[in-house]
This record gives sequence, structure tokens and C-alpha cells, in this order.
Amino acid sequence: MKKLRALVLMHESLVPPKSIEGYTDEEILEWKTEFDVVTTLKDIGHEVLPLGVYDDLGDIRRAIKDFKPHVHFNLLEEFHGVGVYDHHVVSYLELMKQHYTGCNPRGLLLSHDKPLAKKILTFHRIHTPGFYVIPKGKKPRRPAGFKYPLLVKSVSEDASLGITQSSIVYDDEKLFDRIDYVHAETQTDALIETYIEGRELYVGVMGNRRLTTLPVWEMVFKNAPAGMPQIATSRVKWDLEYQKKLGIDTVAAEGLDPSTEQRILKTCKRVYRALSLSGYARMDLRLSDDGKVYVLEANPNPNLSFGEDFSESADKVGVSYQVLLQKIITLGLNYQAEWRAV
Repeated sequence: MKKLRALVLMHESLVPPKSIEGYTDEEILEWKTEFDVVTTLKDIGHEVLPLGVYDDLGDIRRAIKDFKPHVHFNLLEEFHGVGVYDHHVVSYLELMKQHYTGCNPRGLLLSHDKPLAKKILTFHRIHTPGFYVIPKGKKPRRPAGFKYPLLVKSVSEDASLGITQSSIVYDDEKLFDRIDYVHAETQTDALIETYIEGRELYVGVMGNRRLTTLPVWEMVFKNAPAGMPQIATSRVKWDLEYQKKLGIDTVAAEGLDPSTEQRILKTCKRVYRALSLSGYARMDLRLSDDGKVYVLEANPNPNLSFGEDFSESADKVGVSYQVLLQKIITLGLNYQAEWRAV
């Protein structure tokens, strides 16, 4: 394997220490992905420079000049504090004729605009929950034809920001209150979806033109109270004590018949292509009790922490964490950006 200079792009507050000794689990969780990626790339022989970025593209330009990276390992999820601005950073890398890992600007733009992504999926006849949008500042309402329960969330925030058990509503009063909450809490428009009762599934997809799917993964709630909606709230994803209390885990999905599994994997590839994704992504789905597959979201550049669902599902088919990161680098080096044709 050729030794590469890898510039690892991350939020300036998430530049990890050289060792995790002396840190609590909660502290480590903040920058675990960055630590895992940086240390593993070094372990497999690459020369690695972590670069914290907030609102200055000049930091990247100077690093390109001084470090001369072969590839940028992109872990940025925002720029200038705005989550949907990450595609601008990748566009800048393309303007600078740089190789990078993960998704291209078009795929990031389409997938982060959740209403637009759902319109594209609907055009391609890919099942997604019914939805409508209430712009910030507009009066909450429920159009005719939308029945309860409904799920209310931000149109653009990721990592389940703003999603709680109260995000599922069962009457107009709760619906309108929750729309107001999303507007105020996230400062974004509110996306209202038909709530789909069923199994919460995740599927990793890797590739540029030729795609590979990872095994179907599932979020399980081993100790959840009877009747509790099992959704990926912010606490479910980030509160370690809450995870232990409810026995929350992500594991290989069991009991799927072969035809259903193949239908899920085929759907995920269709979503990946419809949204112009590249590099790697994770599809979030619901499998309803009557066997229908609904695509909730497409997540380009998902969590790459060691032990998280993406890396665990890869390990399930014999792709170790080291091999996974190297595959992601190889995909980045091989991505045919427009500048390479000039």
C-alpha cells in the first residue's frame, strides 16, 4: 500500500488529543470519530495532519500549499456553524483540484435538503413517508389528507437534533406546538411526515458508479416500555445513560426473508443513484408491519466511529476498520470530479 499524505478535515472544536487516557466516555464521544480516523490512518502507515476548520477556507488553502496532501479525509459536517454548508467546502476542494473522501457537492446538497430529496425519491417511485413543510414564521397547519400520528422535525438538521419522543404528535394542538418548537429550537423550517410504525433499519452503501451494500442493520430497544415509539431521538443517539437504561443497540437485522432483504438493498442503491451520492452513505429506513420499505433519509458521510453501525456492518462481512478507511480513501482518489476531465 502506498503511503499517502492525508489531510483530515474536522470542526475546530473536535481536533482530538493524541491519547484517550484520562477522558470520560462522555468527553470521548464528542471527538471519537476524529480520534478513530486519525489514529487508524496513522496505524496503517499514512502521514496524517488533522486540520480544525470553522469559517476560514484559507486554513485549507494554506494546508494544501504547505502539506501537499494526496487526499483530504473529510469529516466536516458544517461550515461557519451551518450544517448545510458542508457542500461548499467540498466544492472548494474541487475548485482547488483536490481529491477528497466521501460525497460530492451535488449529493450533499440534494440529500441535506430533505424535502427536495423526498420529492426526488417520489419521482423515482421510491416509497418515503408522506410529508409537507411549514416554513419558519408561517402559521402551523395540517393539510387535508394527513392523518395522525405525524412526526415533526427540522428540514435540514442531522444527528436527530430537535427530535424527541414529543416529536410524534397525535392531535392538532400537539402538532402546532411542535412545529413552533422546531422553528424556535433549530431556526429552520419544519418537516412534517406521516409516522411509520415498524422496524428502524440502516444500510451502508459504498461506491461511486459501482455500488456495494453492507448488511442490513437495525436499532433495537431491549428495555423500552410497552407502547413506547422506537425512534432515533437525540437522546437515543447521544445520551449514554439513556442508551443503557433502554437497552438501545444497533445490530445485524434478524428474521428478514431473502426477498425482503434484497428489496431493501436494491432500494438503497436506487436512492444512492437518484440523489447523485458518491463515496459512502447510510440509508435510514422503516420496514412497516405489512412489509413495505420506506426511506426516511439518505445520510452521506455518516458516522465513521469504530464500533458504530457503519463500521460494524462492514466488519460483519470481513471488512476491518482499517480496510474500511482505506477503501474510503481509494474511492475518493478514484472519484471522477469534473476537473479531472479538463
